[in-house]
Amino acid sequence: MRLYATVMREERANMSVILKTPDEIEGMKEAGRLSAAVLREIGARCVPGVSTFELDEFAEHYIRSYGGVPTFKGYGGFPASICASVNEQIVHGIPSRSTKLKSGDIISIDVGATVDGWAGDNAWTFAVGKVSPDVKRFLEVSEKSMWSGISAARVGNRLGDIGHAVQSVARSAGYGVVRDYTGHGIGHDMHEEPLVPNFGMRHTGMKLVAGMVLAIEPMITMGTHKTRVMSDGWLVVTQDGKRASHFEKTVAITEEGPVLISVEPGRNRPV
Repeated sequence: MRLYATVMREERANMSVILKTPDEIEGMKEAGRLSAAVLREIGARCVPGVSTFELDEFAEHYIRSYGGVPTFKGYGGFPASICASVNEQIVHGIPSRSTKLKSGDIISIDVGATVDGWAGDNAWTFAVGKVSPDVKRFLEVSEKSMWSGISAARVGNRLGDIGHAVQSVARSAGYGVVRDYTGHGIGHDMHEEPLVPNFGMRHTGMKLVAGMVLAIEPMITMGTHKTRVMSDGWLVVTQDGKRASHFEKTVAITEEGPVLISVEPGRNRPV
């Protein structure tokens, strides 16, 4: 995810998007598969009493045991293998022994694995124990907004079509769409051009072409879209303290339509 504050500057420049060949897209699928598998396994462990530190330890061991490298660990100085963001925390939560999950919480897990030089990236927001009906609806709508954005990732559309698709689902349900952080291109580097905002106008922005590989990742809130960065310089929370969600899949744009990269064969969801 990237600060949207840089979007205007970068769109005025000549952005260099690295297109992938069909063979390279196939090569990225192993990193995507492992990223999806570890996310699923972490989700099964998001139960009352577990600490986010334990989840991070598990993630690193799992990724390395299957021949991958945790993409996030050390990236820009980030100290962990996963981002673990609870309730009002939007993104970049650093795992901690003192942060233990309790029933009714929601937790956004963002995790990636690098395999054969290709980066994988995906995220999901999991319910811990039993959540209230309004929170359950919030998560369902947030996930739906991601799938809507993915469906717009087609040759001939534009970046604004993806953002418009995401925001239309979220806002029609009364939720906020974070503007300060965005999706992104991905390949050998976790963050490549272009930025992929979760809001926008249809038929605007960069044209989508075959060979683009994008991480589409809506960050949706139950209240304001405004954010605040905490004192550690990483954790981002909602300004009003209301809950946030984060769903993400890596998607290749092909002539045949969007192709999921961060997915296990036969599965679209980690739960």
